[in-house]
Amino acid sequence: MNEDFKVTPWEVSGEIDYDLLVEKFGTRKIDADLIDRLSRYAEPHPLLKRGVVYSHRDMDWILDRYEAGEPFYLYTGRGPSGNTHLGHLMPWIFTKYLQDTFKVPLYFQLTDDEKYLFNDNLELKDTRDMAYQNLLDVIALGFDPELTKIFIDTEYIHSLYPLALKVAKRITFSTARAVFGFDNSNNIGSIFYTSIQAAPAFLGSVLAGKNVPCLIPCGIDQDPHFRVARDIAPTLGYYKPALLHNKMFPGLQGTDKMSSSQPNSTIYTTDPPKLVRKKIMSAFTGGAVSVEEQRKSGGKPEICSVFKYKLYLFEKDDQKLAELYDRCRKGEILCGECKKGLADVIVPFIEEHQRKREEAKERVEEFMLRDCGGT
Repeated sequence: MNEDFKVTPWEVSGEIDYDLLVEKFGTRKIDADLIDRLSRYAEPHPLLKRGVVYSHRDMDWILDRYEAGEPFYLYTGRGPSGNTHLGHLMPWIFTKYLQDTFKVPLYFQLTDDEKYLFNDNLELKDTRDMAYQNLLDVIALGFDPELTKIFIDTEYIHSLYPLALKVAKRITFSTARAVFGFDNSNNIGSIFYTSIQAAPAFLGSVLAGKNVPCLIPCGIDQDPHFRVARDIAPTLGYYKPALLHNKMFPGLQGTDKMSSSQPNSTIYTTDPPKLVRKKIMSAFTGGAVSVEEQRKSGGKPEICSVFKYKLYLFEKDDQKLAELYDRCRKGEILCGECKKGLADVIVPFIEEHQRKREEAKERVEEFMLRDCGGT
């Protein structure tokens, strides 16, 4: 097994072994039985069927409670350190699928405090301003405004802080150090921060005045925060939050994760359409060194960024995806044609998203969860 990779809430690097992460983190792989159970409510999302959303904690328990007449709520979020890219959109698109399927509330946390604490190059004003830019992308995806509430940590802190204190009192430094790898060089704000991110796992219960199950769709890299939250939940009198984990969205240059530190490998929601097309046309593929060689030996779609983009988000038809894979392996399609086909899908997607993003500027207050003076 490949162990030469790193996955933490703040850093993802190397070639990720997702099966090993399940073993290390102690989660469960999503199996055919769970997908079949979810299909009772709606057609399973392609991200589920294709193993991109691949791991969980207590999803079967969430469905047990739901079927017993006890609705849950959703909680996810974003650390606002820069512009939104497709890798950020992917779990939010899946979260919207869950909201549409189960008609449940969503609390969306923007952790401007986190990014300020963990990034020496950012000021608090930077992260707060970026939070407002990022939330436009959330609204643009079409979440139900009646069921969706967005909050920025430093603005909602009066209500969030009492709950975070209760969480913090039950987490020892020994636990934080073991889970997150903290040492003497970490600022004390970063050590306290996990209690802020854990708090919304219980916020729905506090606001409802009763115990409400919480489901957190997120990247597998965020799981450590919620392992801690699950450990202390019973001591607070709340249910343990359940989780659905997705794999990282790949970069265009062959990396396992789209990253803001590699702008040419990353498609931002604010990129001009011409730049989006340019990035795609320069993407890493699984093609051979020459046209003749590819016609003869075929390509390798399993390592191709272009094929992965179709697999993850941009080809809903399983049969067409399978045909593309087969044609690539047989050398019947060349990389330039495949890149153009992907660009012809993503560019209109970005253009439409940008139109909705502009409209979202007039709808911000409709979605905001404002401070109510403590919980």
